[in-house]
Amino acid sequence: MTDTTDPTDPTDPSVREHDSFVRRHVGTDSDTQRHMLEVLGYETLDQMIQAAVPSTILLENDAGEAASAVPQGATEPAALSELRELADRNTVRRSLIGMGYHGTHTPAVIQRNVLENPAWYTAYTPYQPEISQGRLEALLTFQTMICDLTGMDVSNASTLDEATSAAEALMLARRTAKRNGNVFYVDTDALPATKAVLRGRTDGLGIELRERDFATDGAPEGQYFGALVQYPGSSGRVWDPSEVIAEVKSTKAVAIVAADLLALTMLSSPGSLGADVTVGSSQRFGIPMGFGGPHAGFVAVRKGLERQLPGRLVGVSVDADGNPAYRLSLQTREQHIRREKATSSITTAQVLLAVMAAMYAVYHGPEGLTRIGRGVADRTATLADHLVASGFELTTEAFFDTLEIRATGEALDIAAQAAEAGYLVHTVGDDLVHLSLDETVTDADLRAIAAVFDSFAPDPGHELADVESGTTWGPLVRRDAFLRHPVFSSFRSETAMMRYLRRLSDRDFALDRGMIPLGSCTMKLNAATEMAGVTWASFNAVHPLAPREDVAGYLEMITQLETWLADLTGYDTVSLQPNAGSQGEIAGLLAIRAYHASRGDSGREVCLVPSSAHGTNAASAVIAGLRVVAIDSDARGNIDLDDLKQKIKDHGDELAAIMITYPSTHGVYEQEVRTVCQLVHDAGGQVYVDGANLNALLQVARPGEFGGDVSHLNLHKTFCIPHGGGGPGVGPVAAKAHLAPYLPGHPGIQQEEHPVTGQGAQPHSGSPVSQAPYGSASILPISWTYIRLMGPEGLRHATASAVLAANYMAHRLSESYEILYTGENGLVAHECIVDLRPFTARTSVTVDDVAKRLIDYGFHAPTMSFPVAGTFMIEPTESEDLAEIDRFVDAMLMIAKEAEEIVSGAWAKDDNPLVNAPHTAASIATGEWTHPYSREVAVYPGSWTAPEDLTTHDSAQMRIQSKYWPPVRRIDQAYGDRNLVPTWPHETD
Repeated sequence: MTDTTDPTDPTDPSVREHDSFVRRHVGTDSDTQRHMLEVLGYETLDQMIQAAVPSTILLENDAGEAASAVPQGATEPAALSELRELADRNTVRRSLIGMGYHGTHTPAVIQRNVLENPAWYTAYTPYQPEISQGRLEALLTFQTMICDLTGMDVSNASTLDEATSAAEALMLARRTAKRNGNVFYVDTDALPATKAVLRGRTDGLGIELRERDFATDGAPEGQYFGALVQYPGSSGRVWDPSEVIAEVKSTKAVAIVAADLLALTMLSSPGSLGADVTVGSSQRFGIPMGFGGPHAGFVAVRKGLERQLPGRLVGVSVDADGNPAYRLSLQTREQHIRREKATSSITTAQVLLAVMAAMYAVYHGPEGLTRIGRGVADRTATLADHLVASGFELTTEAFFDTLEIRATGEALDIAAQAAEAGYLVHTVGDDLVHLSLDETVTDADLRAIAAVFDSFAPDPGHELADVESGTTWGPLVRRDAFLRHPVFSSFRSETAMMRYLRRLSDRDFALDRGMIPLGSCTMKLNAATEMAGVTWASFNAVHPLAPREDVAGYLEMITQLETWLADLTGYDTVSLQPNAGSQGEIAGLLAIRAYHASRGDSGREVCLVPSSAHGTNAASAVIAGLRVVAIDSDARGNIDLDDLKQKIKDHGDELAAIMITYPSTHGVYEQEVRTVCQLVHDAGGQVYVDGANLNALLQVARPGEFGGDVSHLNLHKTFCIPHGGGGPGVGPVAAKAHLAPYLPGHPGIQQEEHPVTGQGAQPHSGSPVSQAPYGSASILPISWTYIRLMGPEGLRHATASAVLAANYMAHRLSESYEILYTGENGLVAHECIVDLRPFTARTSVTVDDVAKRLIDYGFHAPTMSFPVAGTFMIEPTESEDLAEIDRFVDAMLMIAKEAEEIVSGAWAKDDNPLVNAPHTAASIATGEWTHPYSREVAVYPGSWTAPEDLTTHDSAQMRIQSKYWPPVRRIDQAYGDRNLVPTWPHETD
């Protein structure tokens, strides 16, 4: 008997009776959706999807559901119970492994008020600075913390981890070095993961990576453009690199130092030693190890290199009233503007973790950080003295927190006994034991560790001495003050700290306040149930290099998630290692290059990138060593097939790949996507499908089945990891089986083989793109839980609901605005582009004016001027209810009417509520009001003041009472770039 149920139809009983979480996740219920469909002229969701999605790629309603690798949706208690079972299969031992990851105490006030607070974790990257002042202030504090500790002049607002920060610094050195050459030197004592990531990044760029033991051999000779010194080294070695740095700089090469922030509370800063660039991680400032992440890396530079920094940079400017205000500075460096000429492809960074690290410094202050650093150093010295007295040999004379102990032929036995005692150490072969202490190590731990070594001591019987202060490093002892700004000394009590965090979050607009309709950003619900596992110790207290037997639960969850994602996308295998979409792009492109090289086609170096593609595409292609050739769009926003054919003909055997976004950033399902893929395949190229818009495809179409060879996915978009105000994210790379061997591997990975559809399992053997084997592993439970809760039917329903919301919104907005691109049947995908250029030409009201005026109406602006200048790209997602969608449309329509007041002459072009937006409370509290519009129009526009039933939750009165007040007026962007202020001043503010 044929199954006639429609899993995307809200009128179908199987959907109404589906697990309640789907109804919790999707904001519109069956009655609401029926109304929206009537407005659009369709009877069912499935009918609308059939009209929007090309029949050549559309999946049937029940396609693959019976045999799907994704289980049917579970209830919230059941999903959490399954997740807890996985977590409980992990064994949490006290990690002394080090290697860039350390135990740390997360202050409860920060965990509760930042990490677990949707006002922080549901915000987006602060492109609208007027409504992001709290986050921007916190990031300025992060930058100040980094600059003070490293002795550098300017720091970015976070990168993805230490290893990728080193790779970014390498590229910075190549751009800026005044010496020719293609050689880069890395310290033999650098972190192994850093060396592995650098090796992968340099392979395709014609850069020769050489290792050198700088402490023993000094600075290199010959032609090279940069060198990286690890300080302290991965062996724990502390030595003075100032002479090496000076010699490197004397050759006009760039001197980079990879530093440990906690060590810098004790040791001379890299800046004082002469470094041009300092990189590292802020993980040990209150961020759990999390089986590898997420953590906030950083790149800090001397003055003169700030325009070469990767990622975001926060600076101080002024608003329309001359008040200080924060903003993102020097944005013309970034990929969304510079594309293939950008300094980096990073978009999502690690803002939430940077905020936590900054608040850790605020919480402890300079005295507290010094006390923590001193405690770690003194305990390490005490243990070292005991080991030496017991007959062990240390390979380093000076150290901060890490000891390398020679235990010839017994290292593995020592490690095994340590594990039995509840401690993990790192071994190099069977002769060397590494152990790193941290702030969580107590005196009792020290005695237990010493007891393990006593069992193997050449000269046993010595008592462990009491810990005493006095560790010194001679001329390397830090003598200058740091964290001198009052922000680092003003919030010692928990009451003060709690209120400070609240004041900061109150200045921001996040999803807990209202819709954030940013196109291609998918600001959907991050459900509380999905977030639950993030703070479980059995997930977040695990070291990324813990032995395989200790991480059985993690590995099973990862295998399940890889299998589910492969099934949902139509690919054969998935790597979860990339910790951002940009890194997933790099991983996919490097896999394509390696595949071509394996077939003797190393000359294929051209990457075709449509003009409508995300800016990261072009930037990532350059980083992967490819040459970008742009493809035009036709009048309907589709890839111009004639231009594509011509470019394929022009480049022939040079063609490596095409990068397409599907649905395109023009907001449509392109009809000829299969044709595009086939043309490239016929020419010997590979097809990269950017997965940023996968929220319009889940269970509707599969990229791996309509022609894609590889894609990156954004778990922080489609799969509900929150954006965190600009990170963290996860950017898995999914590929067909022929590319599986070239996906990212890792020297420390616990499970080399990954599921490959139809082929069992096989290793991913490509170069790593992240510091940890599984990237930002501790947030993977969020996406695991989302998929487990939704099931295949729920995911399809979510996709259809997102497309419905976008089309309903586009239909209503078309009353006053032009929808720039639509598909074959006049429909858009999950987002639409509203063309404000005719509106601007007629009214003089710019896209910036509309964006800022939306703040007065209580909304975050859509994506501005991308991919087309002078437009909005709007994506409502499936999680918003009809009242919020209608309220946004009403605001846009009211703004159109307000613009008519300018056209009529009632309001002057230079004095009206649009050009003056946003309006703060202070701006209307003045004694004299000289504007041609009322104070009420300024701050309670349109329907805010309309008489309504005051008993409803969304009445005008209720909205007035809960109004978000922007803390500053419109910010002067140019002033902030001309007068760059990237840190707090050291004097009293």
